[in-house]
Amino acid sequence: MHPTDSESETIETFKPNRVGGFRRAILRGLGVVLPPLLTIAVLIWAWSTIESYVLGPIESSIRSAIVKGVSHSKTFSQVPKGATATGARRLDGFSYKGERYVPDPTGRRFLPEYVVKVVNENADRFGPYTAAPASANAFWHRYVEVVYMPRSIVVPVFLIVFLTVLYFVGRLFTFGLGHWFVRSFDAAILRIPIVNKVYGSVKQVTDFAFSEREIEFNRVVAIEYPRKGIWSLGFVTGNSMKEISLATGEPMLSVLMPTSPMPMTGFTVTVKRSEAIDLDLTIDEAIQFVVSCGVVVPPQQRIEGLGAARSAGVVHSNAIPQNRK
Repeated sequence: MHPTDSESETIETFKPNRVGGFRRAILRGLGVVLPPLLTIAVLIWAWSTIESYVLGPIESSIRSAIVKGVSHSKTFSQVPKGATATGARRLDGFSYKGERYVPDPTGRRFLPEYVVKVVNENADRFGPYTAAPASANAFWHRYVEVVYMPRSIVVPVFLIVFLTVLYFVGRLFTFGLGHWFVRSFDAAILRIPIVNKVYGSVKQVTDFAFSEREIEFNRVVAIEYPRKGIWSLGFVTGNSMKEISLATGEPMLSVLMPTSPMPMTGFTVTVKRSEAIDLDLTIDEAIQFVVSCGVVVPPQQRIEGLGAARSAGVVHSNAIPQNRK
């Protein structure tokens, strides 16, 4: 039996070629490499944001306060009385109360020699592109950063404090007056034009990513919605209302229908239990499928290759039949 013209065209479309194989290999490589890279990129972006807008200002304020305290009595604009000149010139520095003082790069102020020495010895710590301190105040800031506030101490302490603050803020604003304040703040922000669009979208994403699910899903099902022949994923939240079951004469299910790419904007439908197909999917796998708009399919639900697709009976001709004269 010879294949028809339509079948011949379909077979030709599935012929492997080098270009197609190369393209598939590239896409598979991207599929392997992109998830970890994007995860790392998101984590780096999150840390950079926290460092720029939270850690940076706090660190700068604390460092300035320490500099003001330690440098107040040890920085001079003139040689104090009782000081012993080190050399014949003013720029040679002087000794005062058992400490040697040297001029800063501007020659206008004097600071302890040990400050300059510590900063110069740790110059490599700040990277090759960091400019050398150009004033006494800059030397003091660099000195405090090396001696009092090294990153090896600042970052762990900051993370502990930051997580502790987040914990108490979360506890405070979850119930009672704190919860009312958050709702009032959200309502006020959502009244501001333009800002409400950005804030609303960001809040939906953060609520979905970080909030605990208040609705417990039992399982994942597929139902024919919005019409016969179109199948949609849904999360079973429980049995539906008694009166609906009595009216239909069979058990009914309450199903949350998530929408892509934001599952939290879904809606609830009531369907007959006999019309819902249980799927071998976890809740997280179903959410990934919805968020990715169907791109991310769990391994146990994939149909790999043309042969498997034909054996499953899901491959059809993609050629447009033409009328033959």
